[in-house]
Amino acid sequence: MTEASPVLPPRADALAMIAAATPPLPAAELRTLDNECARFVFRGREAAIGPAGEACGVALPRARGAYGEVRNRRAIWLGPDEWLLIAAGEAPEGIAAAIEAATAGVPHSLVDVSHRQLCIEVSGPAAATVLAAGCPLDLSPAAFPVGTATRTVLAKAEIVLARTGPDVFHIEVWRSFSAYVWHYLDEARREFRAG
Repeated sequence: MTEASPVLPPRADALAMIAAATPPLPAAELRTLDNECARFVFRGREAAIGPAGEACGVALPRARGAYGEVRNRRAIWLGPDEWLLIAAGEAPEGIAAAIEAATAGVPHSLVDVSHRQLCIEVSGPAAATVLAAGCPLDLSPAAFPVGTATRTVLAKAEIVLARTGPDVFHIEVWRSFSAYVWHYLDEARREFRAG
């Protein structure tokens, strides 16, 4: 008789277990954010941009590296015709229906990526230094100020990085890379541990 394989928890639950076992470190705290969010990748040209932003509840930024935010909704510029749309604590169906209605008859693409990725927050006075261990960007406040977001890499994982406060960064990462990114960041924090 063969033994039954253990049932593995879903990736988000696995990351929650890893996060719960990670000791706090005020210099660079790691935490998972509310990952029950609606997330979309929206692509469209000029005729679709305004209506999609209105339907989403946040104007889609036109400047490279910018994001817009209204209450629990965020629109991150990823390219000249591409945005990551995030609505914390909301189901995707209503937002998708509103955007599709607003852009009906206009060429565009709206892809629900709600289950594809999640968000990790790095905060504290050493947050930028910890991220710099694996991110090639200049994360100084002059080069990457609050309100800046971009697609980049952290070690071997593609991420979307946003600076939401002077010492606060949000990392949008695919769920399949989330444990890797968490462990990488935790290892990078090692030099800030006392004793």
